[in-house]
Amino acid sequence: MLAYLRRYRICNEITELRFLLYGPVGAGKSSTINTIKSIFEERPFVTCLVSTETNTSHTIDYQKFTIGSEKSGHAPIALYDVMGLEEGELQGVHTDDIIKALKGNIRNGYKFQRTPISEDSDHYIKDPTLNDKIHCLVSILPADKITIMSDGVIDKMRIIRRAASSLGIPQMVLLTRVDKACEIVKESLNKIYQSRKIKEKMQVCSHRLGVPMNCIFPVQNYYEETQLRPDINRLMLDTLIQIVHSASDFVERQIEITGKRQLVE
Repeated sequence: MLAYLRRYRICNEITELRFLLYGPVGAGKSSTINTIKSIFEERPFVTCLVSTETNTSHTIDYQKFTIGSEKSGHAPIALYDVMGLEEGELQGVHTDDIIKALKGNIRNGYKFQRTPISEDSDHYIKDPTLNDKIHCLVSILPADKITIMSDGVIDKMRIIRRAASSLGIPQMVLLTRVDKACEIVKESLNKIYQSRKIKEKMQVCSHRLGVPMNCIFPVQNYYEETQLRPDINRLMLDTLIQIVHSASDFVERQIEITGKRQLVE
């Protein structure tokens, strides 16, 4: 799976497949990025700072993370991290900023403010290309907390999902912290799809967020391990391949639509 992703071919119209990771504070966005980076580097790798059990987001900028390196081999994938969602209109990242990021209007490095980005900002892209846009929206949710998450945060995620749907952008959900949601899975990650508790968490996630079950992927991130584990790697790589395929299909559709428009003109 790792070799497949490293040699994955994308169309010439884009330089990389772009995934935007978003979710509530503490869900594991940064840990997910570190986990994917670790798998490709084949060693524990911390490039994205992770917040501990707090109610405020550690991430304050719109940050891009490429996957792989000259030494380990690059993959045509870029992960974008954003400030976490919080309850309250003026708390956490603004939904309008995430929607603008989906459309390709925000440059890497933008520092999130209490109000959405304006067109006068140096980080605002007025005429984004397909290469500026996000090709798949990835929701990150904690399996052990999905049932007690506030309606306010879920409502914000639904607003963002509706915007992504209107843009035709595919959407996937990574259900993190599975080891904290089920003792059986904590003992053996290979039993994750046999766990009744994990299936129940997936069903709750599907109901609350309005996402089909086949678009929800339970995963475990590295957060205390000092050595890589094949079971964690396999689960994340299998999920990443599904996301890559969805993003690639979206890009192909966009190119086809653009081509038809040009023919009509």
